[in-house]
Amino acid sequence: MNGRQRTDIKPGTRVRVVQKADQGSGRLTEGIVQDILTPSPDHPRGIKVRLTSGIVGRVKEIIGSGDAT
Repeated sequence: MNGRQRTDIKPGTRVRVVQKADQGSGRLTEGIVQDILTPSPDHPRGIKVRLTSGIVGRVKEIIGSGDAT
């Protein structure tokens, strides 16, 4: 699942993001969403989030939700 729709992403969701410094290489960083920073319902380059590690990036892949039991 891609990260272009805000409704697909919630705090606690495990995602892969691209940081601004890594946009050229496309290197992805995996983590858990702490905050959603993009206010609009969708974004063509991915919803911008802050991970629990403090990293800020645009979601490229959604791995899983935090509410899975």
